Amino acid sequence: MRLIVHPFFDPETSSFSYVLIDPGSRVCAVIDPVLGYRGSPGEIDTEGADRIVEFVKANDLIVEWLLETHVHADHLSASRYLKSRFVCAQLGIGAEVVALQQAMAPHLNAPIAVDGGQFDRLFSEGEKICLGHSCGRVMATPGHTPACVSYAFEGLVFVGDAIFMPDFGSGRCDFPGGDPLTLYASVQRLMVLPDSTAVLTGHDYAPGGRHHQFSATVAEQRFGNIHLGRDTSAEDFARMRHERDALLDLPTLMEVAVPFNLVAGSVSPGELKSSAEGLAA
Repeated sequence: MRLIVHPFFDPETSSFSYVLIDPGSRVCAVIDPVLGYRGSPGEIDTEGADRIVEFVKANDLIVEWLLETHVHADHLSASRYLKSRFVCAQLGIGAEVVALQQAMAPHLNAPIAVDGGQFDRLFSEGEKICLGHSCGRVMATPGHTPACVSYAFEGLVFVGDAIFMPDFGSGRCDFPGGDPLTLYASVQRLMVLPDSTAVLTGHDYAPGGRHHQFSATVAEQRFGNIHLGRDTSAEDFARMRHERDALLDLPTLMEVAVPFNLVAGSVSPGELKSSAEGLAA
């Protein structure tokens, strides 16, 4: 049986989360879940995460994995909250999060452990992930951040913010440790996956007012991505990305979201904050 994907959209951050299901075993993984946060009063909103809880319970699923593609800067991760609801689930992220913790720690207003111990699993390049009767693998896809990974299963790859829908292009590279040449190389690895592979993105901003979409095939990305498709060179991509990123505002929640997600939500939002210096690329 083929794996089943059920997307969840968060309109506040234009983020997609996913429940990936092995129908033969009813085992599932939740990928990049979003926790709502109202910055001024500092209130947590679990409505979006609770929709995932309700879906899991309604379909009698077993959550085995809570998977993060990277340390998000625009929203808080709901993985820790979901782990409190599904106690046997393992929370995983790319192993390079340790290096990011070490780099960010001096810029935080409180000390943190910098060994990745806040997560249950730290995934390395090529590591296997079993989901019921199916198996996938971890692909290191840094560039948007140095700790980005993608999760590739048969016919599917969850890419976080590495690339978006073809008409929106690619993720920014001006966060700490980001680099457009590194992202270019990462995307080339995705582009050689089988043509029919579905690329599932972490966001969609619906340019031109079209309906929100979450998936395009590798072939559609290879030939139609406005930043990385066809014969775009690494140098041209890096130049475009530098120019574009210089015009972008930082995400509203960044000074709260990055520290919170860096430690897997093991502290209250706002308890840790990062300095403006620490948020600069």
